[in-house]
Order: sequence, then structure tokens, then C-alpha cells
Amino acid sequence: MCWRISHSALSAAVRILPFLCLLLGVSFSACLAAEPVYRAEVVQRYPHDPAAFTQGLFFLNGLLYEGTGLYGESSLRQVRLEDGEVLKMVNLEPEFFGEGLAVLDDRIYQLTWREGVGFIYDLESLEKVGEFAYEGQGWGLTTDGIYLIMSDGSSVLRYLDPDSLEPVRWLPVRGEGGEVQLLNELEYVDGEIWANIWLSSVICRLDPATGRVLGWIDLRDLAALELQENPGADVLNGIAFHGETGRIFVTGKLWSSIYQIRLLSSSE
Repeated sequence: MCWRISHSALSAAVRILPFLCLLLGVSFSACLAAEPVYRAEVVQRYPHDPAAFTQGLFFLNGLLYEGTGLYGESSLRQVRLEDGEVLKMVNLEPEFFGEGLAVLDDRIYQLTWREGVGFIYDLESLEKVGEFAYEGQGWGLTTDGIYLIMSDGSSVLRYLDPDSLEPVRWLPVRGEGGEVQLLNELEYVDGEIWANIWLSSVICRLDPATGRVLGWIDLRDLAALELQENPGADVLNGIAFHGETGRIFVTGKLWSSIYQIRLLSSSE
């Protein structure tokens, strides 16, 4: 994804000061951010294909499902968590750049970046069973069990009806610092939406009812650990939640590991 700095972009950046503080390595206290900030403790570490440009991730029935990007390399994968083995894989046509991924009612939905086309797969076989169109770019995708929830790199999430796949609701995301731009990979976690913020090692926690920011997860230390051991690592991107056990997994583009994490408050 390309991003050119302009006056309008700079203005938007000023409105997301808390996020920029993390991105630039400045403490939140210095920026007077009102939302709580969480750090992460690594509980377990699992192997991940370092050639996988992770764009979407979810955990279901003991398996990870991963969508990868890049033209000519995009795919949908079923992955065994414990050893990182790819059990099933479907490659996208080379003209498509794979993006966000979600599952709803035994169907997997995958976005593409600039092509305005999403793909629908059968959960069991990973056979493609349909396509759908949308306006603008496709970035992240998740579900609340009723609707698909999509990001496009802006500060607004759109809710898609799973039958018509048309938008039925728009959710602006705002914190104390204003609009939160560059919302990327998404995951629905215990009644909250978690969003990777592109170009950063920060996850935003937000209220799906109001779009208000509930807090931030600072994963800069984790990203630095990955980069130290894996110089080819790109940005953090990928959140998966196992609702039955409460386990949280994160990874990134071209990362060599998937990390199970536990959140720590500022007092821990």
C-alpha cells in the first residue's frame, strides 16, 4: 500500500496523536493520551512461514486460517498452529492482491486490495464458491457473528450484510485524539473490535457500538524481537482470537513466528 504525505494527511496525523506517539517511540504519558495502554507478555511461540505476507488471520476448530498478499503470491491457507505446516492452500490469480479474511456460517470471505473483488470459499474444502464486489480498497475483515466488518485504510469501518454483501452501516472510529486512520487487519475479541494500525506495531481496541477507542496495545517490543531474529520481517499484521480459551495470537507480514500473548496493564 502506498501512502504519500500531503497537507491533508498531515492534518489527519495530528488528529491521531496518541497513535503517532507509539509509532514514533514517544510514551503515551508524554502525549497525554486518555485511553489505557496495554503491553503484551509472550505466552507461547509457534513457527510461521517467513514468506507469508500476512493480510488476514483467524482461528477456528484448532486450526489457523491465513490470507496472504502480494501480486503473484496471494493465497488462502489452512495452517496447523503447532508446527506451522500448511495443510491446504488456494492460490489467487496473479492479478489479485489478497487482503483481509473472515469466516461466517461455514463460508470464508477474503478481500483484495485494489481490485474491488472479494472471494467466498467453502470452509471445509476451501473451494471457491462465489465472488462479490465492493467500492474502494479492501484491507481488513472480521465478523461479529451477524455482519462482516471491513476496513479500507480509512478511519471508518463498514458493515456488510452477509447475504447481499452490501454495506448496511458505517462506523467512524475516534479516540481522544480524533479520527483513527489506517485501520487495517481486524479481529472481533470479546465484544470489541481490534484493529492493526498500518505502518505501526500498535493495535487499537474499539467499541463496535460507538466506534470509540477503548485502549491501545503496544507491541513495539514484540516487533523488535521479531526483527532482531528475522531481519526480513515487515510490519505487525495479523490477530487471531480463540473464543473458547481466550487465547490471542498475533503475527506480521513475513514474520517467522506467531505469538500467543497475554495483555498487561500499565501497572503490571
